[in-house]
Amino acid sequence: MSRSIATPASSPPVRSWARWIALPVLLAVWALLAHGLATPLLPTPVDVGQAAWREAASGELVHHLGVTLRRVAISFVLAMALGTALGVFMGRHSTANAMLDPLLVFFLNLPALVTIILLYVWFGLVETAAVLAVVINKVPNVTVTLREGARSLDGRLEQMANVYGFTFSQRARHIWLPQLFPYLMAATRGGLALIWKIVLVVELLGRSDGIGFKLHMAFQVFDVATILAYSLVFIAVVQLVEIVLLQPLERRASAWRHTGGAHA
Repeated sequence: MSRSIATPASSPPVRSWARWIALPVLLAVWALLAHGLATPLLPTPVDVGQAAWREAASGELVHHLGVTLRRVAISFVLAMALGTALGVFMGRHSTANAMLDPLLVFFLNLPALVTIILLYVWFGLVETAAVLAVVINKVPNVTVTLREGARSLDGRLEQMANVYGFTFSQRARHIWLPQLFPYLMAATRGGLALIWKIVLVVELLGRSDGIGFKLHMAFQVFDVATILAYSLVFIAVVQLVEIVLLQPLERRASAWRHTGGAHA
C-alpha cells in the first residue's frame, strides 16, 4: 500500500503584470503633483526627460556616468574580494574572529562621511583616496555576511572531501562556493546598493567629475530637473545590472536546488 507524502502548500504564482504597477502609479502621482504645484522645485517627468536628453546630447551624461560606473566597479571588486576573504577566515577560525570582531564592529559603526573626509585630508583629493574610502566602508558589511556563511558550512561535506582527497580548488568549486553562494549574492546586492551611494558622496565632496559632481553643480543653482535626470539614469543602469546579470546568475547557480528537490 503506497503512502502519500504531504507536501507544504506552495505559494501562488506571481502574475507577470504585478511587477509593472507600482512604478507607473508613482510616475502618474509625480506628474499630477508637478502639474498641480507648477513649481521648478518639482519638475514634471517631461522636464526631467528633456534635461536627461540635453545632457546626453552634449556628451556630459555619458562621460560622467562612465566615470561613476568605473569607480563603482573598482570599489565593488576590491570590497567583495577583501570582505569575502576576511569573512570566510573569521567564520572558520574562532580565535581570529574573537581578535578581529571588535575592529569589525568599529568599522561597521564608522560613518562613511568621516572616512571620506579623513582620507581626503590625509591623501588629498585624489582618485586613490576616493576609491579607498568606498572600499573601507563596504568591506565590513561583506565580512559580516560571509562570516555567517562560513559558519554554516556543512562539516559532513568537509569530511567527504577529506576522504576523497579533494584539492583546494575542488573544495572551493564543489564544497564551499555552492554553500556560500546565497551569502555572496546577498553581499553583492547590498554592496551595489551601498557602494554607488557612497561613490556619489565621494564625488560630491572631492572629485571634479562623476554623477556626484554633477549633482553638486546642479544643487548650486537649484536645478532639480538635472538632479533627478542624473539620479534616475543611474538608478536605471543599476537596475539593468540587476535584471540582466545578477538575477540570471542567481537562477543558474541555484538550479541544482530545484533539480535535487524534484528527484528527492
